[in-house]
Amino acid sequence: MAGASLEFRIVDDPLLIDASSWNTLLARQAAPGPFMRHEYLAALHTSGSATAQTGWAPAFATLWRADELVAACPLYLKSHSYGEYVFDWAWANAYEQHGMRYYPKALVAVPFTPVPGARLLAVDPPTRQALIRSLVAWAADNELSSLHLLFGDDEDIAACEAAGLMLRHTVQFHWENQHPAAKGQAGPYQDFDDFLAALNQEKRKKIRQERRKVAESGVRFRWARGTDIRDADWDFFYRCYARTYREHGNPPYLTRDFFHRMATSLPDAWLIFVAEREGRAMACSLIGLGADADGRGVAYGRYWGALERVDCLHFEACYYQPIEWCIAHQIHRFEGGAQGEHKMARALMPVKTTSAHWLAHRAFADAVERFLAREGEGVSAYLSELGERSPFRA
Repeated sequence: MAGASLEFRIVDDPLLIDASSWNTLLARQAAPGPFMRHEYLAALHTSGSATAQTGWAPAFATLWRADELVAACPLYLKSHSYGEYVFDWAWANAYEQHGMRYYPKALVAVPFTPVPGARLLAVDPPTRQALIRSLVAWAADNELSSLHLLFGDDEDIAACEAAGLMLRHTVQFHWENQHPAAKGQAGPYQDFDDFLAALNQEKRKKIRQERRKVAESGVRFRWARGTDIRDADWDFFYRCYARTYREHGNPPYLTRDFFHRMATSLPDAWLIFVAEREGRAMACSLIGLGADADGRGVAYGRYWGALERVDCLHFEACYYQPIEWCIAHQIHRFEGGAQGEHKMARALMPVKTTSAHWLAHRAFADAVERFLAREGEGVSAYLSELGERSPFRA
């Protein structure tokens, strides 16, 4: 059937796509993160977190050869730009100022999840290129303003660039469980003190001071993974998670039911750290778990919240506890999430991430392309500047 023609189909409910077929396709990709699993995407939909009512109308794209699913991606029609972490508000405003409609737009992304990885799932590069070409043609046929692919992997970006999409770069901060080359040592860290020894004196001293403040306040941490995370832990986590969002003036993106579904359908993807003082839980952080294409463990900083204020508690819950756990469990990489230059002081180093964009209006596309060229130069300069401020010993 290698010569059979491809059929492009849009599916408005992820539950109508066979989970096994989707996950098998995902497993073939170079960067198969846990947030692209069918269980995760389905839970976003069935929990009411990412639906048409919340501005995320699912229109998942699939490519078929006879009865075989050979390519697919999570596709949404967006009525706003919230929950994306690649900001195009200025583009939307420019459209509106010229009397044109920017929304709905088409978005290939995992809702509320700025984690780089595979987005265009395909059996091979030619099929991946066929999928992105089909997406652009579909967006044009439906008179959409634009199509955006966020936080794609290298194979996705290559296919998008070949299809004529514009590229946009941002910066994240990731920690690697590996002695820096400058030290002349090889292999992962032996323990947290070994990691600290790789840092310059200023950063090493600062981290020790911050950890001491938390310990001297009487806070102690415990962790649980997978099915060992109790229902009471999930309930407490959600209290902290929702409070953090509301303190910033926003309702939480994810419902309590979403995390209930994660606990039942994808438990092994989660690790929780609970901070306790005088026998009561008072803060926590939630970490995602997965593996890269080589089978090495990857941890993802996701959410945190606190019911009580303690100086430096955020750093302990979100960086030091996860890094110490990663070292102890031989996890290769810890991704700290979107933005946050302060993460460099904790040895999370800058990494360039890329998105791809197609705009239907030619004049606006030309203007955005010029803007992206200037912005890209700024990102390159920023990365160079950050590289000169390494926290590691010379």
